[in-house]
Amino acid sequence: MEPSQDRIAHPWGSRVPHGRHRPWPGRVDMFLADGVEPGSVQRWVQAASILHSDGDAMDIAVVDGRMVGVRGRSVDRVNRGRLGPKDLFGWQANASPDRLTRPLVRRDGRLVETDWDTAMELVASRSRELVDDHGPGAIGFYTSGQLFLEEYYTLAVLARAGIGTNHLDGNTRLCTATAAEALKESFGCDGQPGSYDDIDHADVIALFGHNLAETQPVQWMRVLDRLEGQDPPRLVCVDPRPTPVARRAAVHLAPRPGTNVALLNALLHEIVRHGWVDHDYIAAHTVGFDELTDQVKDCTPQWAAAICDVPARLIGEAAEVLGTAEALLSTVLQGVYQSHQATAAAVQVNNLHLIRGMLGRPGAGVLQMNGQPTAQNTRECGANGDLPGFRNWQNDAHVADLAAVWNVEPDTIPHYAPPTHAMQMFRYAEQGSIRMLWISGTNPAVSLPELSRIRSILSGERLFTVVQDLYLTETAQLADVVLPAATWGEKTGTFTNADRTVHLCAKAVEPPGDAKPDLEIFLDYARRMDFRDKDDRPLISWHDPESAFEAWKRCSAGRPCDYTGLSYAVLRDGSGIQWPCNDRAPNGTERLYTHGINWAHPDVCESYGKDLVTGAANDVVEYRSLNPQGKAVVKAAEYLPPHESPGEEHPFHLTTGRTLYHFHTRTKTARAPQLDAAAPEPWVEISDDDARQLGYGEGDLVEVTTPRGALQARLRVSDLRPGVLFVPFHYGYWDTPGGSGPDGSTPPRAANEATVTDWDPVSKQPMFKTAAASLRLVRRGDGRPSPAPTTTASAPAVTGAAPDTAGGPAAHVSQTPDTNWDGRGDGR
Repeated sequence: MEPSQDRIAHPWGSRVPHGRHRPWPGRVDMFLADGVEPGSVQRWVQAASILHSDGDAMDIAVVDGRMVGVRGRSVDRVNRGRLGPKDLFGWQANASPDRLTRPLVRRDGRLVETDWDTAMELVASRSRELVDDHGPGAIGFYTSGQLFLEEYYTLAVLARAGIGTNHLDGNTRLCTATAAEALKESFGCDGQPGSYDDIDHADVIALFGHNLAETQPVQWMRVLDRLEGQDPPRLVCVDPRPTPVARRAAVHLAPRPGTNVALLNALLHEIVRHGWVDHDYIAAHTVGFDELTDQVKDCTPQWAAAICDVPARLIGEAAEVLGTAEALLSTVLQGVYQSHQATAAAVQVNNLHLIRGMLGRPGAGVLQMNGQPTAQNTRECGANGDLPGFRNWQNDAHVADLAAVWNVEPDTIPHYAPPTHAMQMFRYAEQGSIRMLWISGTNPAVSLPELSRIRSILSGERLFTVVQDLYLTETAQLADVVLPAATWGEKTGTFTNADRTVHLCAKAVEPPGDAKPDLEIFLDYARRMDFRDKDDRPLISWHDPESAFEAWKRCSAGRPCDYTGLSYAVLRDGSGIQWPCNDRAPNGTERLYTHGINWAHPDVCESYGKDLVTGAANDVVEYRSLNPQGKAVVKAAEYLPPHESPGEEHPFHLTTGRTLYHFHTRTKTARAPQLDAAAPEPWVEISDDDARQLGYGEGDLVEVTTPRGALQARLRVSDLRPGVLFVPFHYGYWDTPGGSGPDGSTPPRAANEATVTDWDPVSKQPMFKTAAASLRLVRRGDGRPSPAPTTTASAPAVTGAAPDTAGGPAAHVSQTPDTNWDGRGDGR
């Protein structure tokens, strides 16, 4: 192992090979600011990553009240001490000189500084006025996937039982709403069945629309270490791009965008046809298998090949790998979630595991992955629109149970209709029924589709917009009130990663200026609004993170996401712990469904399911008739063509996505020098074949146009499948890292100028990956290649077409083998 490495040039670090069924050996990664030595660090403060959903545990180095670096926590079950590039370098954004330090209010068209009392009283007075004049539905809350559990839970209580609005959602709607919905459709309840530890045991790992190497880089390190060890797994990759996963796959399927259901139905057809199914498991634990076999009986590889533009031979090879695996782990992410028929496709991955009996044992599991670090908490706490604790809004007993926890009348909690999803909330704001929108920790002026429309909504005179954030983002620039928030490392709280591991993240330093933790802001608002329970006591009785966590535990008791066995004391200094954690599972629960399906019975399930075509919700009578015993539901889906397809005027598919070095709209990563330098500007990827046919070359400035809008960026000629254009979605505008909005003098570079306002009917997740687009040459390149990294899926098709991406001395990270790791990682 190299003791030090440039972790921009080598993002996954050195290999520590390990064999199947062996614990993953530890490796402690550490990066300190220039001139800081490990011995000069005054305090190491426990934390975990806030820049992806992996939940990498780390310690923050503090000197004289300042963050000066990070190191991985070797005792933790998630990362065994390893850190990815965003973990290693992203902390520097906290000290960016453009942090918001005082509240801002709009006066005469300009945002000007004010004090907290003035800003919060303006928010509270407008809230009271709107509730009195127009009712609770005049107010909406749109939050993040980056706050802490304690903050989401407080927001859910004040929105649902305080204001009484049905308009509460998170930007998790953009990234993991389909994960939650697919789990509810198949298992009756949210919650990942699998565990990251399944990587150590699987003999086949299938990744559906999931570029694990760039979205969860530490778990890709784990896969790489397996690939270098004894008895390595075979990989199946479904992705139109030549990702690092695809390059290491035994079978790589690169389907035409929008055709995932056709491909998955063909894989299921082959598995059923060859008898690679576990009939005993199906009979004992599922309903719906006959309907599935009927649906896929004609979905041959040849049929799917014509739709997906994938060789039938490769579909057959992939089916054989999946069908003959003895321990299959599947992961799913945005290539499925943000595409056409998102929930239907994700459910077919669940079906694959159900008919093969691949659940609940080491190496056999599903991870319907999350994209954001705390997305799981928005879902658990009800900040994504669902009821807290995975309760069913259609079940009066569940609503009454939640009302008892909050000591309010059941009618106080809106449950007259499905919770309002984010895309509908913005439509209501556009139409004028939502008149106040409180946006916390997210930047919809870059992240939502069809940005010209979103800017128009946010800047409209009828909408009173509150933005709670760290910087003056593109969204904050359009707000009426801007509240400066503290962030990771500046506040204490817990959060849960994509495999249900709960981590404690402690305060290391003070926030800048007058910035406040999100929890304090929400508690201040609740006090000013004087929310009361039915006994005229304060609705929200907690006052700090730990008391908020204890309140959440009471809400989670007896629910699938039971936290009652956890506490700040239990989570301090050891490993993160997976929920459910309670008297029956005091050390947490590694895998769900080890003894059958637990939460699908009609009396306890989180959802009665939806029609996979229309999204219409089933009622309890329909569900009880289908599934009276509470088994897993094998739910078939017919392939339907995408809503928008390429044609003569727009001959390309436009798909958007992520790159390893950035997170979301770059509000943090653009302010970390090593990360920004690795991918400083957006780019447009095109296949080598398409580039040659058009006569375009590496570095040419091009314009991508759809019926909604256009963007300009330089061209990267890659091994992307023909007929597809890829644009990273992270970027706002040319002039500053945070963006200052379009002024007509520079062309837009945001991918979402061009994406379509359309969403999956079941999960309501926007379709960022199925637009039809055209490509136009603006001017020939000046000899410079595009700024796309060469280390990732955006690598050029021709070696040497661009200089290798590297960080130099400023990106060198120490890597130390952990000889004390014993393979337990249970935190006890």
